Amino acid sequence: MKKYSIWLIALGIWLFISCSEQAAPSVTTGTVTITLTGLNDDLSGLGVQLRNISTGSTFVEQTDQQGTATFSVVPGLYEASTSQSRATTGNEYYSYNGASGQITVQSNQQTLVAITMKRAVISRLVIKELYCGGCMADDGVTSFQYDKCVILYNNSAEPASYDNLCFGMGAPANAQATNNNYTADGHLTYEGEGFTPVWNGIWYFPSTLTIAPYSQVVVNIHGAIDNTLTISQSVNYANPDYYCMFDPESGYNNQRYCPTPSEVIPTSHYLRAVVFGQGNAWPLSNSAPSIVLFQTKDTAPAAFAQNTSNYWYDGGGANSIKRCVKVPNEWVIDAIEVFSSDYATQCVKRLTADIDAGYVWMTNKKGHSIYRNVDQQATEALQENDGRLVYSYALGVDGSTDPSGIDAEASIRNGAHIIYQNTNNATNDFHQRQLCSLKK
Repeated sequence: MKKYSIWLIALGIWLFISCSEQAAPSVTTGTVTITLTGLNDDLSGLGVQLRNISTGSTFVEQTDQQGTATFSVVPGLYEASTSQSRATTGNEYYSYNGASGQITVQSNQQTLVAITMKRAVISRLVIKELYCGGCMADDGVTSFQYDKCVILYNNSAEPASYDNLCFGMGAPANAQATNNNYTADGHLTYEGEGFTPVWNGIWYFPSTLTIAPYSQVVVNIHGAIDNTLTISQSVNYANPDYYCMFDPESGYNNQRYCPTPSEVIPTSHYLRAVVFGQGNAWPLSNSAPSIVLFQTKDTAPAAFAQNTSNYWYDGGGANSIKRCVKVPNEWVIDAIEVFSSDYATQCVKRLTADIDAGYVWMTNKKGHSIYRNVDQQATEALQENDGRLVYSYALGVDGSTDPSGIDAEASIRNGAHIIYQNTNNATNDFHQRQLCSLKK
């Protein structure tokens, strides 16, 4: 009887395992074949990134000579992007970028995707850093988010001068917001139209801005005062070299966002604004903004922004809350697409591939900033940098770091000249820094 009982138990275990194995669902995959077009030379060896929008998982494959990369991935919704820099005669450099969103992958099916590579001129003037997420207050419970800034940098050995230099923000304000500017096949409605919509209002320098070689200009967005007097983790903008966005007569007069600047900042360093939407403060997102640096050509910034023929509406319709202006893409000097780490599965791009082919993740309320990566090869090639570069960079956040290993700020303090990476792809060009560089 004992042997019989043991046999029955063994049989039961075998049946349970067998049934469990048969009941387990099989994992199937789908194939995504991405073909790049728009470049006339060898297309082999270009890295194409595919990201699962739901899980955040990323995959990278190299293209063959026909510009084709093939992925085998689980079913889901994906987006793809790629970038390539090319040199031409005359020492000019261009960035070729491509992207496609809303790629649906189904089990045991092949999805064909064509990405047209678009060319953009690489400018000497770049956005070096964006600090917009705020920091924790001294009580350790509440946050403070009225101390934003953007830092511009002359990424070359020659002086850089710009007239009619402007800032704008993409629409919608947050990458995680519902975006009704996509077609059914996953393309932005304005892709290929030659413009970038800029929402709510613009800021511009009232006179020519000249930046010395390898030098920066700090532009305060909100709170051009010494914020550290009340919030120790914040930033002190009481500096006569800094610029600030302050123009209460424009309609942006909310004192919480735009208190009267520190008396040490000269009024000649006040940027001017044109409001064409609604609100009493420039509503740059503190979680997932897109910011655009551009230069109006053959027209003054105010005249351009007040021209109703330039209006465009986020998501359609004619609601002034959604009003944007159409900035011609050839006017864009630099731009950044930021995604929120807290809404990883909801963020979608607002900038087209020729403006910014990627995105950079940010966690707000922690004092973190978005900082541009160092172009290691170009920086190390400068003879004047011998013995002045500082390595072992350790200010990245959550695995996001500068792959060059060069501590740019420490190197600058050591007398080095930094050349930053600029491929018009935020995924490659930026990382999340523990704290704004103005905090050292």
